[in-house]
Amino acid sequence: MDEVEFMRGRVYGADHDSPGPRAGRVYVQLVGGPLDGLLLDVTDLTERERGRGVVLATEIGRYGPGGRSAYGPRPDDRLRFDWRGDVP
Repeated sequence: MDEVEFMRGRVYGADHDSPGPRAGRVYVQLVGGPLDGLLLDVTDLTERERGRGVVLATEIGRYGPGGRSAYGPRPDDRLRFDWRGDVP
């Protein structure tokens, strides 16, 4: 299994021993960029916060350790956040 396949279905920030989605939570799929295929738990975000998108810490983006990747909602698909770019 390659790294991309390993990451699919995993939740961003979840415990390595329990990386999958949990019942009763709301998730969006991250599309593109270094976190492609991961799920993001948005249960506690308001609709306004979801509309603004998120900036997530990642060591595998353009800026390496300490870098972040920006994702925002698709206008026609609220269950997917598209990659907007990496930031230092």
